[in-house]
Amino acid sequence: MVSNAVVALLVAGAVFTARAVRRSGFWSQAFRELARRRPAALLAIAVYIALGLADAVAWIDAAGGVEGVEAHTPRSLVDRAFPAGFQERSYSAPLAAVEFYGGALLRHPGAHWLGTDILGRDVFHLTLKGARIALLIGGLTSLIVIPLALLFGMSAGYFGGRVDDAVFFLISTLTSIPNLLLLIALILALGRGPVQVCIAMGVTSWVGFARVVRGETLKLRELDYVQAARALGATEARIVLRHILPNLIHLVVITFVLLFSGMVLTEAILSFLGVGIDGSWGQMIDQARDELARDPIIAWNLAAASAALFVLILAVNLVGDAVRDILDPRTLRENL
Repeated sequence: MVSNAVVALLVAGAVFTARAVRRSGFWSQAFRELARRRPAALLAIAVYIALGLADAVAWIDAAGGVEGVEAHTPRSLVDRAFPAGFQERSYSAPLAAVEFYGGALLRHPGAHWLGTDILGRDVFHLTLKGARIALLIGGLTSLIVIPLALLFGMSAGYFGGRVDDAVFFLISTLTSIPNLLLLIALILALGRGPVQVCIAMGVTSWVGFARVVRGETLKLRELDYVQAARALGATEARIVLRHILPNLIHLVVITFVLLFSGMVLTEAILSFLGVGIDGSWGQMIDQARDELARDPIIAWNLAAASAALFVLILAVNLVGDAVRDILDPRTLRENL
């Protein structure tokens, strides 16, 4: 119920955002320019988003041909795209009709496009389900990082003085601790659930963007329109929300796009160290370490997860570069 409600909210938010973009001449033109520059990357991201949403919509169907515990486990739209009990006893090669070891006939011969793993699970199925974890890690962590960075960065840059000193003390404290060690310690303390991992990654990743926001705020607070608003009696909160924050939106959009890929790669590193999230591509890559030592080598699990991760990161980075070129005021002045 929770995941279905979240999907409904996300879809409603996407529809609202699309309508707002259509009404805004600037954002509508920016999106058209982005679609013109990176159509393939946008299409790839749209496919990943569709997979993530489809895997989040789930319900229990006791009459779906599944027996035992699985009959009382919610199955998502992605799960329902595969037959019930779509699992073998162990490894099988892509499109194989027999098991990789022993040569016994498979339950579903020729149906596993990317083979199966050591537990007999379909690798293509696992790869599709990994998209939801990747989007959750990148999206939720970015939504934690950006508000924290804006809060501390704008406060330090606009008010200065003791506020600036306090924020810089906090930043110096966090940067003096090895980021990876602090991240692992927080995950072990909070737990290895998806939300807990996102919170831990968000708490340890806002410092860099906060410094950028602070520097930009220091410049913006000295501009003429801010001084005029202050002279006319505008409150500090109104100045920050109406005159400072809107001029940081291009940085927020660019940071969100670029931060997304960094968080997904960080989760892959955490999975390699044994503290990642179950079902992620990073965990698939971690499990493939022992498979590469077998004779003959079993590479389809690693290849599938690596390819899915590579395409997502490449598409996000291409879109991020285009967004920077479109929204960065300095780039716009250079192109004029």
